[in-house]
Amino acid sequence: MKISSSFIITLFLLLAVPLCHAQQKKYKSSKNLNMKTDFTTTISVEQTPQQVYDAINNVRGWWSQDIEGTTNKLNSAFDYHFKNLHLCKIRVIEMVPCKKVAWQVEENYFSFTKDKTEWVGTQMIFEISVNADKAKLTFTHKGLVPEYECYNVCHDAWTDFIQKSLYQFITTGQGNPNPKDGIGTINSENISRHDLGK
Repeated sequence: MKISSSFIITLFLLLAVPLCHAQQKKYKSSKNLNMKTDFTTTISVEQTPQQVYDAINNVRGWWSQDIEGTTNKLNSAFDYHFKNLHLCKIRVIEMVPCKKVAWQVEENYFSFTKDKTEWVGTQMIFEISVNADKAKLTFTHKGLVPEYECYNVCHDAWTDFIQKSLYQFITTGQGNPNPKDGIGTINSENISRHDLGK
């Protein structure tokens, strides 16, 4: 029995094409699983976008009183310090009144990670919009991803500082920042939760 070359080619295509599609689907799904996801959280308040914008820029009122430098001027840099656990230098890289504030981390030190510089090059982005007569603030720490050793600690800290301290600062005028001398409630809880020592 003689088999024609066109029969062999047809048979090959019938078998190979579905296998290729299956491999492509497998590749796409595994690629999606490995996609990096930046940390993000959102709050909505009754206050105006201007009030939200002003509160963000008053970093000592909601994040830390132990900040040196200017936090509310484009291209200015400020230093954040928390005990011996975390130090970083941040530059204000974008300011759009009532709409957006962005910072970039230029230097960073964590005492509790192998790579002490994990935040370097990452950006903290505050985007303000209006939704159903409420000001909506979306905070994204671009580059802070689950692959980072600090991710769980930073996830919890940012969640508390944005959803609790900044929210309270915007809505009541009284945030819960790290005090200049001491630990503060949010970081005290985070230290205990992640066993970082005091």
